[in-house]
Amino acid sequence: MEIVIDHLTKHYGSYEALKAISVRIERGMFGLLGPNGAGKTTLLRILATLLQPTSGRVLAGAFDLRQRAQRKAMRASLGYLPQELSFYPELTGREFLDYMGLLKGLYQRRERRTQIDALLQLVNLTEKANQKVSAYTGGMKRRLGLAQALLGDPQVIVIDEPTAGLDPEERIRLRTLLTGLAEDRIVILSTHIVEDISQTCERLAVLDQGQLVFDGFTRQLTAAAEGATWQLLATPDAVLPRELSVISALPQRHEVLYRVVGPKPDGPVRAVQPVAPTLEDGYVWLRRQHAERRQQVSVF
Repeated sequence: MEIVIDHLTKHYGSYEALKAISVRIERGMFGLLGPNGAGKTTLLRILATLLQPTSGRVLAGAFDLRQRAQRKAMRASLGYLPQELSFYPELTGREFLDYMGLLKGLYQRRERRTQIDALLQLVNLTEKANQKVSAYTGGMKRRLGLAQALLGDPQVIVIDEPTAGLDPEERIRLRTLLTGLAEDRIVILSTHIVEDISQTCERLAVLDQGQLVFDGFTRQLTAAAEGATWQLLATPDAVLPRELSVISALPQRHEVLYRVVGPKPDGPVRAVQPVAPTLEDGYVWLRRQHAERRQQVSVF
């Protein structure tokens, strides 16, 4: 299956949340990156058939999501994990999945139970399956949420901020699980955490204020900051040039070791040297350039 997003626009009154977005998404992990308010959740809700665009279209395989009947048919091939998933705290994990399975149309009890057992094992919750959800940790709830998204063996999985609030071990565990799932289906991962994309996705799109500002391979976005990523030393009270974006600041004995993105630094700094860029460097560089272009346009 392939998803084609064609000139997708969404208005909320006079506010334009999405501005003519066009992207193709193929099998595997696809990252959707951008700051809060960029339009990521709006796009995901449209892909999950929960929201209708103002204009444009989404084709998911043979399904045209402009058509009500085809949106309904698409839901059988779709798994969705929103950023905030409501649970029933008095249900056990197994009971919650059983209920969600019924909502998804899995009416055969034996088939539903077989799927639930397999999914509980997949997300490492078998031993906690009969425990009430109210006793689950944040990481366990995210894994249970992923299990409900996988009910019915969907070919498209849409996930919004899956690792927000998780500890490092839970984040690694969930990213590894998602990577395995993407071998034979489309997994769309939306986040503002760059590391989640760099560790899982080969392709990504970047949204900023409703606009598509990048669509391509992660290595291409990383390479965009080549020659613009620097390491330098400065005193703790030094004021760095405004044209530099600080990626990290590591205190030394009497100085601070900075990693920055921008033109070659000068001023109250020393030991300036270029360093190989990361995806985070490329992302910061991209957003900086986009902000500068937007500012130039507003001036004229």
